Amino acid sequence: MFYIDPLYLLFALPGLVLALIASFYTKSTFNKYSRVPASSGVSGARAAQQMLRSAGINDVDIEMTSGFLSDHYDPSTRTLRLSRDVYSGQSLAAIGVACHEAGHAIQHANSYAPLVLRTSMVPITSISSNMSYFVILGGFLLQSQSMVLIGAVLFSVAVLFSLVTLPVEWDASARAKKLMVSAGIVGSREAHDAGAVLNAAFMTYVAAAVSSLLTLLYYLLRSGIFGGRSD
Repeated sequence: MFYIDPLYLLFALPGLVLALIASFYTKSTFNKYSRVPASSGVSGARAAQQMLRSAGINDVDIEMTSGFLSDHYDPSTRTLRLSRDVYSGQSLAAIGVACHEAGHAIQHANSYAPLVLRTSMVPITSISSNMSYFVILGGFLLQSQSMVLIGAVLFSVAVLFSLVTLPVEWDASARAKKLMVSAGIVGSREAHDAGAVLNAAFMTYVAAAVSSLLTLLYYLLRSGIFGGRSD
């Protein structure tokens, strides 16, 4: 039989519950406003292009990608990739998401410091995060608090990444809410509903940050750094 540490459940469950709630809220909010057409009649792709041009940016490609809400901006190729529903959709939800991603492209063009930091952290975060689980598992199996502590230090890079992500996502949404109105993409009243989708999506990043922080705290407690033994 597998043994599950009650202390782990104490730290993991709140983050898991918060993540599930945030995910459900994001999907339900997107579905709600995906049925509300924008008065401008523009698609998500057109809205993103219009927002970028209003910011003086003309060198970002906009492509369609697969997956539900798989929308993202790739700074390495200066490409905005929008899911099918967002790319072709003419709803407030589609426009909100597309303009949010355009906000990241504007951040990139303006060398927004948190985005620069997050982008530079991607390679080391990927490596340290993957290594941390093996080191921590080895520490638990060998009952080595030192190994667990080393794994926690490696995992802390992923925690820092999730924290840096928060201002990046919040700022991109703030730019979108402002520019989608000034660029004539949506009216001021419509901007509130389009922004509701972005607010819901932001909660998924908050949930991820809280979950990673709680997980790190658990690892630190099990490493004995706060005193006591881990067995």
